[in-house]
Amino acid sequence: MKKEEFLDLVKHQLIVSSQAYPGDPLYGSDMMAKMSVAAKEGGAAAIRANGKEDIIAIKKAANLPVIGIIKQDYDDSDIYITPTLKEVNELLEAGAEVIALDATQRKRPGGVTLEELIRYVRNRSDCLIMGDISTAAEGAAAMEAGCDFISTTLSGYTPYSRQSGEVDIDLIKDLSKEFTVIAEGKIHTPEQAAEAFTHGAHAVVVGTAITRPEVITSRFVAEIKEGSGTKKA
Repeated sequence: MKKEEFLDLVKHQLIVSSQAYPGDPLYGSDMMAKMSVAAKEGGAAAIRANGKEDIIAIKKAANLPVIGIIKQDYDDSDIYITPTLKEVNELLEAGAEVIALDATQRKRPGGVTLEELIRYVRNRSDCLIMGDISTAAEGAAAMEAGCDFISTTLSGYTPYSRQSGEVDIDLIKDLSKEFTVIAEGKIHTPEQAAEAFTHGAHAVVVGTAITRPEVITSRFVAEIKEGSGTKKA
């Protein structure tokens, strides 16, 4: 998929992050595929998904473009979103239209650089590349390195970025003055998604608030306990 085609498709649209982890009630590629079909029926323009098998299942079931990631921990780095060539190759095999890379300026596993990963993808596919960043400086550096667009996914998840439980509107505002920005991270309500668009987001990604019912339920329960005075001391 060409860059212009993808960006036109998701402009001012919702991208749903359909992910679950071992131990989660909805863990499994079949469940993520069904979740993605439900998201499509609700109006999602694309899906963000984690793992080769989930991506394959989602593409078959939902027939939507997929932003693919693979989360993998390595002992020598804090980076875990598509950190090495191994994960990149799995995403290429899965057929993701977009590969999301951690584009923070932290040390990568094995010393591989962001530029090397981008060059590898360019030489082997037509995949688009999204850089997940946590600060404005990282956003500019990711675009300079060759990313097609950037996302605010990691704001608050690096120790040096803005620490907040809410979406980083200031980061969206700053970066969108010059770059194409996908707003992602800590978007809990439709109102927050709309606010991200107001401040320049090209598209928004929402995950937990849509696709993790156990977390959604716990938020309701906590608020009910708070309001009824039954919250435990």
